[in-house]
Amino acid sequence: MSRWSGIARRDSRRIFRDRREAGEVLAEELAAYRGRDVVVLGLARGGVPVGWQVAHALHAPLDVFLVRKLGVPQWEELAMGALASGGGVVVNDDLMRSLGITNDALQRAIARETEELRRREQAYRGDRPPPDLADRIVILVDDGIATGASMLAAVRAVRAQNPARVVVAVPVGPASACHELAREADDVVCASTPPNFEAVGQVFEDFHQVTDDEVRELLATPTV
Repeated sequence: MSRWSGIARRDSRRIFRDRREAGEVLAEELAAYRGRDVVVLGLARGGVPVGWQVAHALHAPLDVFLVRKLGVPQWEELAMGALASGGGVVVNDDLMRSLGITNDALQRAIARETEELRRREQAYRGDRPPPDLADRIVILVDDGIATGASMLAAVRAVRAQNPARVVVAVPVGPASACHELAREADDVVCASTPPNFEAVGQVFEDFHQVTDDEVRELLATPTV
Protein backbone atom coordinates (compact mmCIF):
# COMPACT_ATOMS: atom_id res chain seq x y z
CA MET A 1 0.00 0.00 0.00
CA SER A 2 1.55 3.30 -1.02
CA ARG A 3 1.68 6.14 1.41
CA TRP A 4 2.98 9.67 1.53
CA SER A 5 5.11 10.16 4.63
CA GLY A 6 7.86 12.41 5.87
CA ILE A 7 8.19 15.63 7.82
CA ALA A 8 6.58 17.68 5.06
CA ARG A 9 3.37 17.73 7.05
CA ARG A 10 5.18 19.26 10.01
CA ASP A 11 7.59 21.70 8.36
CA SER A 12 6.67 22.73 4.82
CA ARG A 13 9.10 25.67 4.82
CA ARG A 14 12.29 23.92 5.93
CA ILE A 15 15.63 25.22 4.60
CA PHE A 16 18.64 22.91 4.26
CA ARG A 17 22.21 24.04 4.62
CA ASP A 18 23.32 21.75 1.78
CA ARG A 19 22.69 18.32 0.25
CA ARG A 20 24.53 16.63 3.10
CA GLU A 21 22.15 18.01 5.70
CA ALA A 22 19.20 17.11 3.49
CA GLY A 23 20.44 13.51 3.40
CA GLU A 24 20.78 13.44 7.17
CA VAL A 25 17.18 14.61 7.55
CA LEU A 26 15.91 12.00 5.11
CA ALA A 27 17.90 9.30 6.91
CA GLU A 28 16.04 10.07 10.13
CA GLU A 29 12.73 9.61 8.34
CA LEU A 30 13.95 6.33 6.84
CA ALA A 31 15.32 4.88 10.09
CA ALA A 32 12.82 1.99 10.01
CA TYR A 33 14.74 0.56 7.03
CA ARG A 34 18.06 0.33 8.91
CA GLY A 35 19.36 -3.22 9.18
CA ARG A 36 17.20 -4.55 6.37
CA ASP A 37 18.24 -5.66 2.88
CA VAL A 38 18.38 -2.16 1.42
CA VAL A 39 20.18 -0.62 -1.53
CA VAL A 40 20.21 3.16 -1.99
CA LEU A 41 20.24 4.57 -5.51
CA GLY A 42 21.19 8.24 -5.89
CA LEU A 43 19.90 9.89 -9.05
CA ALA A 44 22.86 11.50 -10.80
CA ARG A 45 24.11 13.89 -10.20
CA GLY A 46 22.49 15.85 -7.38
CA GLY A 47 20.92 12.84 -5.71
CA VAL A 48 24.24 11.10 -5.09
CA PRO A 49 25.50 13.30 -2.21
CA VAL A 50 22.04 13.15 -0.61
CA GLY A 51 21.93 9.41 -1.14
CA TRP A 52 25.38 8.89 0.37
CA GLN A 53 24.19 10.31 3.69
CA VAL A 54 21.10 8.11 3.60
CA ALA A 55 23.11 4.98 2.77
CA HIS A 56 25.68 5.72 5.47
CA ALA A 57 23.00 6.18 8.14
CA LEU A 58 21.14 3.02 7.10
CA HIS A 59 24.35 0.95 6.77
CA ALA A 60 23.38 0.21 3.19
CA PRO A 61 25.29 0.17 -0.11
CA LEU A 62 25.03 3.14 -2.48
CA ASP A 63 24.95 3.11 -6.24
CA VAL A 64 24.14 5.62 -8.95
CA PHE A 65 20.97 5.72 -11.02
CA LEU A 66 20.59 7.79 -14.15
CA VAL A 67 17.56 9.52 -15.61
CA ARG A 68 17.62 11.63 -18.76
CA LYS A 69 15.07 14.18 -19.88
CA LEU A 70 13.50 13.61 -23.29
CA GLY A 71 13.57 17.08 -24.76
CA VAL A 72 11.11 18.40 -27.32
CA PRO A 73 12.75 18.66 -30.77
CA GLN A 74 14.20 22.16 -31.34
CA TRP A 75 13.25 23.01 -27.74
CA GLU A 76 15.36 20.69 -25.65
CA GLU A 77 14.72 22.49 -22.36
CA LEU A 78 11.07 21.48 -22.52
CA ALA A 79 10.64 17.84 -21.49
CA MET A 80 8.18 15.59 -23.25
CA GLY A 81 9.19 12.76 -20.96
CA ALA A 82 12.04 11.03 -19.16
CA LEU A 83 14.15 7.91 -19.64
CA ALA A 84 15.75 5.94 -16.79
CA SER A 85 18.49 3.36 -16.47
CA GLY A 86 17.03 -0.04 -17.27
CA GLY A 87 14.58 1.36 -19.80
CA GLY A 88 11.91 3.03 -17.70
CA VAL A 89 10.12 5.68 -19.79
CA VAL A 90 7.57 8.33 -18.86
CA VAL A 91 5.96 10.34 -21.67
CA ASN A 92 3.75 13.43 -21.49
CA ASP A 93 1.15 12.39 -24.06
CA ASP A 94 -0.84 15.61 -23.75
CA LEU A 95 2.23 17.73 -24.52
CA MET A 96 3.16 15.55 -27.49
CA ARG A 97 -0.33 15.88 -28.94
CA SER A 98 -0.50 19.64 -28.40
CA LEU A 99 2.87 20.19 -30.11
CA GLY A 100 2.29 17.64 -32.86
CA ILE A 101 5.33 15.55 -31.90
CA THR A 102 5.40 12.25 -33.77
CA ASN A 103 6.24 8.86 -32.35
CA ASP A 104 9.27 8.76 -34.65
CA ALA A 105 10.59 11.93 -33.02
CA LEU A 106 10.03 10.38 -29.60
CA GLN A 107 11.88 7.21 -30.56
CA ARG A 108 14.83 9.24 -31.88
CA ALA A 109 15.01 11.09 -28.57
CA ILE A 110 14.88 7.81 -26.65
CA ALA A 111 17.67 6.33 -28.79
CA ARG A 112 19.84 9.43 -28.31
CA GLU A 113 19.36 9.58 -24.57
CA THR A 114 19.86 5.82 -24.21
CA GLU A 115 23.36 6.27 -25.63
CA GLU A 116 24.02 9.12 -23.20
CA LEU A 117 22.80 7.00 -20.30
CA ARG A 118 25.22 4.24 -21.24
CA ARG A 119 28.08 6.71 -21.58
CA ARG A 120 27.44 8.23 -18.16
CA GLU A 121 26.99 4.87 -16.48
CA GLN A 122 30.38 3.83 -17.86
CA ALA A 123 31.88 7.09 -16.62
CA TYR A 124 30.49 6.64 -13.10
CA ARG A 125 30.57 2.88 -12.66
CA GLY A 126 33.27 1.70 -15.04
CA ASP A 127 33.10 -2.06 -15.52
CA ARG A 128 31.31 -2.64 -12.22
CA PRO A 129 27.85 -4.10 -12.95
CA PRO A 130 24.72 -2.45 -11.57
CA PRO A 131 23.40 -3.93 -8.31
CA ASP A 132 20.92 -6.78 -8.25
CA LEU A 133 17.65 -5.25 -7.06
CA ALA A 134 15.48 -8.37 -7.00
CA ASP A 135 13.75 -8.94 -3.63
CA ARG A 136 15.54 -5.97 -2.05
CA ILE A 137 14.24 -2.69 -0.66
CA VAL A 138 15.31 0.01 -3.11
CA ILE A 139 15.44 3.61 -1.91
CA LEU A 140 15.58 6.11 -4.76
CA VAL A 141 17.05 9.43 -3.64
CA ASP A 142 17.27 12.76 -5.44
CA ASP A 143 17.98 16.29 -4.23
CA GLY A 144 14.40 17.26 -5.05
CA ILE A 145 11.60 16.90 -7.57
CA ALA A 146 9.73 19.45 -9.65
CA THR A 147 7.27 17.71 -11.97
CA GLY A 148 8.23 14.25 -10.70
CA ALA A 149 8.58 12.82 -14.23
CA SER A 150 12.23 11.82 -13.80
CA MET A 151 11.59 10.09 -10.50
CA LEU A 152 8.52 8.37 -11.90
CA ALA A 153 10.65 6.94 -14.74
CA ALA A 154 13.13 5.73 -12.13
CA VAL A 155 10.40 4.07 -10.06
CA ARG A 156 9.05 2.23 -13.10
CA ALA A 157 12.51 1.08 -14.20
CA VAL A 158 13.31 -0.23 -10.73
CA ARG A 159 9.91 -1.88 -10.35
CA ALA A 160 10.62 -3.92 -13.49
CA GLN A 161 13.53 -5.57 -11.63
CA ASN A 162 11.21 -7.11 -9.03
CA PRO A 163 12.36 -5.41 -5.83
CA ALA A 164 10.65 -6.16 -2.54
CA ARG A 165 9.78 -2.50 -2.09
CA VAL A 166 10.40 0.81 -3.88
CA VAL A 167 10.86 3.88 -1.71
CA VAL A 168 11.23 7.48 -2.94
CA ALA A 169 13.08 9.94 -0.70
CA VAL A 170 13.60 13.61 -1.56
CA PRO A 171 14.26 16.74 0.49
CA VAL A 172 11.76 18.88 -1.40
CA GLY A 173 9.00 18.85 -3.97
CA PRO A 174 5.48 20.13 -4.58
CA ALA A 175 2.88 18.22 -2.60
CA SER A 176 1.04 17.31 -5.81
CA ALA A 177 4.11 15.57 -7.27
CA CYS A 178 4.75 13.69 -4.02
CA HIS A 179 1.17 12.43 -3.99
CA GLU A 180 1.43 11.35 -7.64
CA LEU A 181 4.59 9.36 -6.92
CA ALA A 182 2.82 7.65 -4.03
CA ARG A 183 0.52 6.05 -6.59
CA GLU A 184 3.42 3.94 -7.88
CA ALA A 185 6.03 3.82 -5.10
CA ASP A 186 5.48 1.86 -1.90
CA ASP A 187 6.62 4.74 0.28
CA VAL A 188 7.35 8.40 -0.44
CA VAL A 189 9.29 10.60 1.96
CA CYS A 190 9.29 14.26 0.97
CA ALA A 191 10.84 16.37 3.72
CA SER A 192 9.59 19.77 2.59
CA THR A 193 6.70 20.87 0.39
CA PRO A 194 6.83 24.67 0.09
CA PRO A 195 3.36 26.10 -0.50
CA ASN A 196 4.77 28.33 -3.23
CA PHE A 197 7.11 25.85 -4.86
CA GLU A 198 9.26 27.39 -7.60
CA ALA A 199 12.43 25.30 -7.85
CA VAL A 200 14.35 22.66 -5.94
CA GLY A 201 17.14 25.09 -5.12
CA GLN A 202 14.87 27.40 -3.16
CA VAL A 203 15.24 25.29 0.01
CA PHE A 204 19.05 25.03 -0.11
CA GLU A 205 21.57 27.59 1.09
CA ASP A 206 24.27 25.77 -0.93
CA PHE A 207 22.94 24.30 -4.18
CA HIS A 208 26.08 24.15 -6.31
CA GLN A 209 26.08 21.96 -9.40
CA VAL A 210 27.43 18.54 -8.51
CA THR A 211 30.30 17.47 -10.78
CA ASP A 212 31.10 14.08 -12.28
CA ASP A 213 34.22 13.97 -10.11
CA GLU A 214 32.10 14.47 -6.97
CA VAL A 215 29.84 11.63 -8.02
CA ARG A 216 32.77 9.28 -8.63
CA GLU A 217 34.41 10.23 -5.33
CA LEU A 218 31.24 9.57 -3.34
CA LEU A 219 30.64 6.24 -5.08
CA ALA A 220 34.18 5.23 -4.14
CA THR A 221 33.68 6.20 -0.48
CA PRO A 222 32.35 3.28 1.61
CA THR A 223 28.98 3.81 3.29
CA VAL A 224 29.22 0.74 5.52
